[in-house]
Parts: sequence; C-alpha cells; structure tokens
Amino acid sequence: MSNVVYVSQSTIEREKGPIRYASIAGEAQRVIFSVHGAIAKHYGVRQEDLGEYHATTIDYLIAAVGG
Repeated sequence: MSNVVYVSQSTIEREKGPIRYASIAGEAQRVIFSVHGAIAKHYGVRQEDLGEYHATTIDYLIAAVGG
C-alpha cells in the first residue's frame, strides 16, 4: 500500500439558501457555489429571491473531471 501524498483541507460556509463559499487550496479567493437554470427551477429557487445565480457544485465537478 502506498503512502498518503495529499489530504485536501477545503472548507464550506453557507451564506443564504443555496449560496455557499468554499476555501480551496491554491485559490486566493473563496469560490462561490449556488444554483442556476434547470437546477434552480427544480428546487424552486427564483433569482429575485436569491439575488444572484452561480455555478453549482456539479458544474465544478464536471469541469474538473473533464479538464
């Protein structure tokens, strides 16, 4: 069995509803997650209530895997 090389130390802070901020190693600024489009519609989140839309966690996951 090999030795552990890296352990991620990310943290997530929820602000309001689906808006969350992630502190991720290698990023100077916190990364913002939320919902948009079909996902917002599915969960009944309206931009008027939220004030802003952002990429979802699944968007970041797909981009990371596909990158």
